[in-house]
Amino acid sequence: MKKSILLVALGLVAIAANAQKLKEADVPAEVKAAFAKQYQNTKAKGWEKEDGNYEVEFDSNKNEMTLVIDPQGSILETETEIKVSDLSKAITDYCAKNYAGKKIKEASRIVDAKGVITYEAEIEKMDVLFDANGKFIKESKD
Repeated sequence: MKKSILLVALGLVAIAANAQKLKEADVPAEVKAAFAKQYQNTKAKGWEKEDGNYEVEFDSNKNEMTLVIDPQGSILETETEIKVSDLSKAITDYCAKNYAGKKIKEASRIVDAKGVITYEAEIEKMDVLFDANGKFIKESKD
């Protein structure tokens, strides 16, 4: 019984440690400067710290976006929410076959620092990633 309680407690701590909401005052100056330089006159909707990096959520040109920035101020990836209908047929076909009866709630286009494009389909509490050609990469718990 004690082991079960301990495991549950550790699991909750791990989940909480994975992504922490931050006040803007707690975000390093280098990180805020990188965001401000990339998206001038854009207000952050929220900040999180995840896996040692900082994630800022904001709106730009009527798009919901997220930047992942390392502690030194380098932008690691840009995620832009897209319409589910904008996903390729290969992606929607894969999801229909492998997640039958489940709906894609949200979709995003992700561009990393090297310009590599991936797509994300959110299904229930899972993120399903695909390459630019619609080939499945991996799934992860959201």
